[in-house]
Amino acid sequence: MAAGSCRLHDVSEQAGIGGQSETTAPGMVALRRLTLTDFRNYEHLMLHVDPVPVVLTGENGAGKTNLLEAISFFSPGRGLRRAALADCARHGGAGGWAAACEIERAAGPTRLGTGLAGDGEGMERQRKCRIDGQPVGSSGAFSEYLQIVWLTPSMDRLFTGPASDRRRFVDRLVGIVDHGHQRSTSRYERAMSERNRLLALGSGETSWIEALEAQMAEIGVALAASRLMALGRLQGLIDDAGRDSAFPPAQLGITGTLEAALADLPAVDVEDRFRGELKAARGRDQAAGRALSGPHRSDLATHHAMTGADAAHCSSGEQKALLISVILAKARLASEQHGGEAPV
Repeated sequence: MAAGSCRLHDVSEQAGIGGQSETTAPGMVALRRLTLTDFRNYEHLMLHVDPVPVVLTGENGAGKTNLLEAISFFSPGRGLRRAALADCARHGGAGGWAAACEIERAAGPTRLGTGLAGDGEGMERQRKCRIDGQPVGSSGAFSEYLQIVWLTPSMDRLFTGPASDRRRFVDRLVGIVDHGHQRSTSRYERAMSERNRLLALGSGETSWIEALEAQMAEIGVALAASRLMALGRLQGLIDDAGRDSAFPPAQLGITGTLEAALADLPAVDVEDRFRGELKAARGRDQAAGRALSGPHRSDLATHHAMTGADAAHCSSGEQKALLISVILAKARLASEQHGGEAPV
């Protein structure tokens, strides 16, 4: 391990808890081995971990967060830092990186792997993902085997920061109950980007623009419906915790034209309406250089359930407590969705 000053500590041992078994307890998913190659400050690392709580300690810069980031890549998306894939490669290395882990579940062990090739261009530089040695289409496939929930200091600004951060938070939540959500989001964004390009060119390909708008309407309404469903389930878990929770309950909602329309109309009618709105807005969107309506403009609305205050207007302490309340409910949702298996 290149960052030799980063150490692992068995929490149960330090707390004086005896009788810990090395067998994964029922309902737990344990990460038993982590292997890194040219990832951040690690030239090579092979880490074996027992299925007990672990604390990482070390000086600043030792690589503690790098280990956590590597683990976060075994979930859909770009990890807890949202870094560009190439930026994760070790300085002085070949330009690529690899991360692999072995997890232990009630169903047995599973090997997950992901990384970026160190040379080549185009498709060769795309992220590769494998499960038990077999290639899979995307990191979304990892969700079938492992759920990962994190809370980082940057998330303290979730309620006051950009709406894009809150949409990303919601979409990661939806991915817990709909493993195809990330793929659908990417398809919507590709269709929207292509429509923007054609409008900017002043293209007369109206039939192609219409086809893209039909695709945006179909996928966009499905995305909005999935967000509403996932937030509804999360809200139910927050409400169930009630007064037994040490953290204040949050009241969640989502603001967006499609989400609002789905409260009153069948999905097929909302789809038809959105398709018509996109057609009518071509001139406006062409002038703006982007689509000004759709699920990519929606926002998470969070309130303190006991006071009714908008989370953005709460004190910093209240915001952190509300965020923890939501994250704990998210962890319970992940467990509920996966047969009682707790997330990492």
